[in-house]
Amino acid sequence: MPEAPQEPHEEEIEEPQLDPELEMRRAAALSLVRRFGDPILKSRATEVDRFDDGLRAQVARMAGLMADALGVGLAAPQVGLAQRLLVYRVGPEAPVIALVNPQVEWTSSERETMEEGCLSIPTVHVDVERPVHVRVRARDEIGEGRLVEASGLEARVIQHELDHLDGVLILDRTSRDQRKEAVRAMREAERAQEAA
Repeated sequence: MPEAPQEPHEEEIEEPQLDPELEMRRAAALSLVRRFGDPILKSRATEVDRFDDGLRAQVARMAGLMADALGVGLAAPQVGLAQRLLVYRVGPEAPVIALVNPQVEWTSSERETMEEGCLSIPTVHVDVERPVHVRVRARDEIGEGRLVEASGLEARVIQHELDHLDGVLILDRTSRDQRKEAVRAMREAERAQEAA
């Protein structure tokens, strides 16, 4: 006798599908993002020394890729550039912020563990502990000084992207067990994709 249908558990409910055009733009953007295993993601980026039209065009390109990929932050190494440059936006209506040659001036002693994902490691989410508050000094895309004092999600996004500039990934900041599980899940996803 077949089992009676049951209400799905919360974790079994599928996420709503993106509209096809948005899904195509997201896939196209993600195809331009360097993936786990690419050596540039484990390298320290070099300082930006030219604040010119090329840099401003790169900031605009990265902002567009980040938006299309449905991300909240993107660092230059993720698009194959070993430059100390990142962009982020913590809300759909918030402006895109570019940080060039960012340096952390201060972090709070108060820390918080939250789940993080990464455009360079799709489908993987791991717990990462970070300071709740951070102060960062940088330049903007035209070379003007910029001081950002951030808390909560904004502080987390900035620290995540700063890690990319130093060759650090979320897998480097999580527990050994979560790292092993994430790598296993990535390998299974790759095998499933190859079989499809």
